[in-house]
Amino acid sequence: MVERIVMKNGARSYYRFRYSLHYNGIVTADAVGCNLLCAYCWNYRRNEHPEATEFYDPEQAAEKLLSIAKRNKCKLFRISGAEPILGEESTVHVAKLIDLVGGTFILETNGIMLGYEPGLVDRLKDLNVLVRVNVKGWDEESFEKVTGADGRFFEYQLEALRRLDGKVRYWVAVMYEIFKEEGIERLKKMLPVRCRIEVEYLNAYPFVVENLKKRGFSVQQ
Repeated sequence: MVERIVMKNGARSYYRFRYSLHYNGIVTADAVGCNLLCAYCWNYRRNEHPEATEFYDPEQAAEKLLSIAKRNKCKLFRISGAEPILGEESTVHVAKLIDLVGGTFILETNGIMLGYEPGLVDRLKDLNVLVRVNVKGWDEESFEKVTGADGRFFEYQLEALRRLDGKVRYWVAVMYEIFKEEGIERLKKMLPVRCRIEVEYLNAYPFVVENLKKRGFSVQQ
């Protein structure tokens, strides 16, 4: 189980804290450890063989993030490079971190565990968090092709959206080169009525293009 590798006594392994220009400026904690292995993931190699290095409890991670935020006059935060919600322990860690940083936290997640464990969404209620659910396909077959995981887990992504709806602010993100217009239209029919879709575009790193080819996708660099 990935959570057992990257979590220890309430602390999570992070390998970098930084400021980036995503979302017009955001303070980022980079981590490893995901329950999927998506072909287009920019952190694919680290997540393929997750190795825990330095562990930070929520207070230590918040101190790192707030120091960077002060230098850059930024009040927007996120965890990137990995799946922040891997189970109960990692969710408690993230919820505490969100509370400690005090600004707005964008929670980038695949939503699998939010759909699988009913109580995890409740951990996020009443926090200043925006949940960005990166949906990996429009049916079981496309999900399996993108992620390498059993297609049946696709339903947990949809269940996560149903559980978030009306409780926590959220939206859906999709990779355009994978979905195209047809896939987006098919997905729309399965989403809650008020759900917004953000379209993102592929960073065609050579290893990403190679991974996509292995999964049966044709992508130009």
